[in-house]
Amino acid sequence: MRPDMAKSDLFDDLVWRGLAYQWTGEDALPARLRSGPTTLYHGCDPSADSLHIGNLIGLVALRRFQRAGHRPIALAGGGTGMIGDPSGRSEERNLLDGERLEANLAGIRSQLEQFLDFDAGEGSALLVNNADWLTRFTYVDFLRDVGKHFSVNVMLAKESVSARLESGSGITYTEFSYMLMQAYDFVHLHGEFGCELQIGGSDQFGNIVAGIDLGRRMTQARMFGLTWPLIERSDGAKMGKTAEGAIWLSPERTSPYTFYQWFVRVPDADVGPFLRLFTEVPRDEIEILERRAADAAAKREAQTRLARELTLMVHGEDGLAKAERATRAFFGGDLDGLEERDLLEIFADVPSVEVPKAALDMGIPAVDALVQAGLASSKSEARRVIEGGGAYRNNRRIESASATLGATDLATGTVMVLRAGKKSYALLRAV
Repeated sequence: MRPDMAKSDLFDDLVWRGLAYQWTGEDALPARLRSGPTTLYHGCDPSADSLHIGNLIGLVALRRFQRAGHRPIALAGGGTGMIGDPSGRSEERNLLDGERLEANLAGIRSQLEQFLDFDAGEGSALLVNNADWLTRFTYVDFLRDVGKHFSVNVMLAKESVSARLESGSGITYTEFSYMLMQAYDFVHLHGEFGCELQIGGSDQFGNIVAGIDLGRRMTQARMFGLTWPLIERSDGAKMGKTAEGAIWLSPERTSPYTFYQWFVRVPDADVGPFLRLFTEVPRDEIEILERRAADAAAKREAQTRLARELTLMVHGEDGLAKAERATRAFFGGDLDGLEERDLLEIFADVPSVEVPKAALDMGIPAVDALVQAGLASSKSEARRVIEGGGAYRNNRRIESASATLGATDLATGTVMVLRAGKKSYALLRAV
């Protein structure tokens, strides 16, 4: 949400963007948001030391609320993370020990600071860990104070529970208790910080409603819930997944280039919805981008805007510059300043040939290098390519058919990028 957006516009904007899929209270929630600042929270699962782009929508949603004048709480589930939410799972999660959880939480904290302002006065974001209150309960106290308010019949009817029971894999008592713990989180945050609203994906709606009901039973508080739909790509690919795994927010796990490219490559059918859901691009600009995408899809202007906005948000200006420089490198741009990891990711799908480092130290004829790399079928063809100005090392033209390539021509410590023509690449790797 843009800082200059009126608070009364927030709910309408959420609806237009597709972020208001289900909510409790019917007209009461929009009225509450329009009446003045409130406090809301969203929780994340600390199952890894980085969030991934499946978590991105929650972070962006908290950011929207904060920029519209509300106070966001980011809850890291250090307590519930020891249990694991059965929602959307066909089997039990691996339980994490305390040391692993602490390491994961430390990584997540730094990423939250990319999205939320923790120094904004009364509207400052808060980061809380539900282990701070859940681990204080004794077993008997939790059953007495929290468990007595829940009906087992209602819990059995919850989709994530019934699906597991019907599948035959069953559900453990540990996982079955997750709903009680998350529900109590909402009640605790209401009592401690005046939190009135919980937001999350639609798979969390049952847990959110359970928290609202628990708050009513324990304190007569009025609380609200709001969810967005689970995001899936139109081509069937899971949100944030590739053949190699998840797309992480951590640059150590997923480079800014790979992050950027995932969004550049989203299908045309997804780019408009993704611009709405994930970015702060104003409505009129998104509508213009959608029209341009319909008229000139090959230019991928909307995808490029999506990728730029999100890479800037997650990785900052340096990360965006690095991603764009790497993208240009694939289309013949300068390779200077790119690390070996970047080159290997950029050219992950091109042929690669290994040569002894000692041979490079002595110098390899350029015509031989092109043949070895599969960019020419013979030395005579390699000479014609070079003499025709179509051969390149590290995207710089090889000027002479008599040139040799040596260790000083490596783009990084062990990699040289060779190219014939505009699009035929290969890597020469010194070993």
